[in-house]
Amino acid sequence: MSTTFRVASYNVENLFSRAKILNLANHELAADLLLQVNELDKLLRKDSYTAAVKTQILQNYNALKDYIEFRVDRGPFFNRPRTKIVAGGVQDWDGSMEFKRSKFTEVTRQNTAKVIKALKADLACIVEAEDRPTLHQFNSEMLGSRKFKFAMLVDGNDQRGIDVGVLSNFEIKGLRTHIFDGPANSRVFPRDCLRVELALPDGQALHLLCNHFTSKSQGEAATDPKRERQAKRVAEILGDYDLSADLVIVAGDLNDKPNRASLRPLLDVPNLFDVLALQFPADEDARWTYHYEGVQQIDFVLVSKPLKDAFVEADVERRGIFGLNDITGGAETEFDTVTHHTNAASDHGAIWAEFQVP
Repeated sequence: MSTTFRVASYNVENLFSRAKILNLANHELAADLLLQVNELDKLLRKDSYTAAVKTQILQNYNALKDYIEFRVDRGPFFNRPRTKIVAGGVQDWDGSMEFKRSKFTEVTRQNTAKVIKALKADLACIVEAEDRPTLHQFNSEMLGSRKFKFAMLVDGNDQRGIDVGVLSNFEIKGLRTHIFDGPANSRVFPRDCLRVELALPDGQALHLLCNHFTSKSQGEAATDPKRERQAKRVAEILGDYDLSADLVIVAGDLNDKPNRASLRPLLDVPNLFDVLALQFPADEDARWTYHYEGVQQIDFVLVSKPLKDAFVEADVERRGIFGLNDITGGAETEFDTVTHHTNAASDHGAIWAEFQVP
């Protein structure tokens, strides 16, 4: 007897709170602020804070203080009114720079849940969930009759707390994380390539690799090599499977378009197929999952040969995106509860694909 099931991939932009710096409608402003954050981080790591360095740290902090805060566990770092840096270098204090959060409204959470319910998926790669308790809570409290049996997430490498996780109705038989791939000062994956082995109802093993590659917030020249490195590593990991025989899925937000060189090491792997290309072979615009200076596909569900042979249909659920009606010229319309970018479910569409496995 055959088994029919749906797989989905969705960047939810967090489930209960977003970093304020990532919740801006102006993408260029957000990118500029993130560059300033990176510069401040480099300054904070210096062994010696000269007078010039202290001045620069303070200037950067004042420019970013609406979006970041310092947690000082051992110090001091600032003087009490925060008008002067008193630490002499990185060894003089322990703590961290953290992102301030924008709390979600109930409408935002309901819109995210509405998208996930509409997918009718049996298995979903969830990108940008905060942690496992949050994923479990969202699953239990927000999804109602569409609640999944299993919710799993491993904390990744991103200091903003945006991780990749899995919601599944299939039993989870095994997990493997790749957060430690690469040297300690240069991990391959900014979040993780989370490998999950699941058992289909007939006992067949289904393998999911859930990913979130580096974004372009620092520009293509600076970030293309990172995504290419990640794509090459996922391709290497796929060598553990026989893509001509095993049921394997690579899903997630790869943060680049299919025709870009950075993704080719992964997309050119033999016996690996993009479900949206299977559904829309002659219409690339129909595959879009994200809108920034035009529509583009940056989210993917890639499947091995047996799943290609079992492919039924696929599509993108975009109704959680604010401004969908304007983006598509009226061809598609967002949910009526998505009334502003702050209560949108996400700025990504969610991919779903259905299979009938013999």
